[in-house]
Amino acid sequence: MNKPHIQPHQYAQQRRSQRILLSVSLLVSGKQAGGAPFSERTHTLVVSAHGALIQLQERVVIGQKLRIKHLATNEEMNCTVVDVNPGNSSIPEVAVEFSEVCPRFWRVSFPPADWSSRSAEAKRMSSGAVPANAVVVKK
Repeated sequence: MNKPHIQPHQYAQQRRSQRILLSVSLLVSGKQAGGAPFSERTHTLVVSAHGALIQLQERVVIGQKLRIKHLATNEEMNCTVVDVNPGNSSIPEVAVEFSEVCPRFWRVSFPPADWSSRSAEAKRMSSGAVPANAVVVKK
């Protein structure tokens, strides 16, 4: 059996921003194919500065416009469906892309674009060393 030759970090280098596994409660709204409005409460599986991967029972198609509301902050963003997959459960996984990049929407800090796990700073952090400007809290 022939296996396709895939270089280990081939796909990671194509990412526009870091992805983080994070469950955020959302309210997703849009219009069904017939034009009727819908809204569904769901959560994210993965987030990035450019959008998210969510589970959505409502049938959507690539290119469909949606609005998502972050239920913890009540902030809303327009987005577009960029991929739909059956997923590992009975609920399809839907990739959505924000109409404009918004890393602050998820309330997490993403690494800078030039960050690498091979950088000297990343190696210091993984070795257990504490940076000089770090705040250490003892319990």
